[in-house]
Amino acid sequence: MHHWVVQLNNISLNMDTLITMWACMLVLIIFAYLVTRNISLVPGKMQVFGEKILEFFWGLTDSMVGPKGRAHVPLAASLFIFILIANLSGQLPLRMFHLKEGEFASPTNDINLTAAMAVIVLVYYIAVGIKAKGVRFIYHGFNFNGIILTLVDILEMFTRPLSLSIRLFANILAGEILVSMVLGAFALLAPVPVMLFEVLVAFIQAFVFMMLTLAYVSSSINEQH
Repeated sequence: MHHWVVQLNNISLNMDTLITMWACMLVLIIFAYLVTRNISLVPGKMQVFGEKILEFFWGLTDSMVGPKGRAHVPLAASLFIFILIANLSGQLPLRMFHLKEGEFASPTNDINLTAAMAVIVLVYYIAVGIKAKGVRFIYHGFNFNGIILTLVDILEMFTRPLSLSIRLFANILAGEILVSMVLGAFALLAPVPVMLFEVLVAFIQAFVFMMLTLAYVSSSINEQH
């Protein structure tokens, strides 16, 4: 897929990704504002909806991370909701807005965005791991076994964000290409089942990204690491 590339000095910016990314972030900000603007002891419908979402993430982090899991709800919830909105945005008829280069699509079909989110997860779980365990989070002693374990941990730190970013990017890009191909071959009703399937994929990929993030955080702060 071609992107609308703008050169800024020596930096190349994929403007279509930036625009759709900020649009998804705006949707998330508006949603958060609507949920929290009139918080009261007698909750309205929006507050109840927001509380149900938080209860889901509280239960999930409690089961995966442990008693201190709720401290990581902001990261897990933000990642899930943002990725879900970004994935679903690819099913909107944004391609009707023609650009000189590229097209508007899901921002998660850009490896730069998925890699950036994976790096955020990497930095986060390393930070909480060092905070919880100190240097022994990475360093396992100056002996044969300790050196091997240290090298394996360092290797995992590079492979984890790589797998996170490629999995999300590849699935979303492949889905959008499939919808475009079916739309080109059968213009009317044929793409509908594929698009409905891609909606399911959007949920699954957001959930998988979040679950792997929580698994990494759990392995960083718990003693079984």
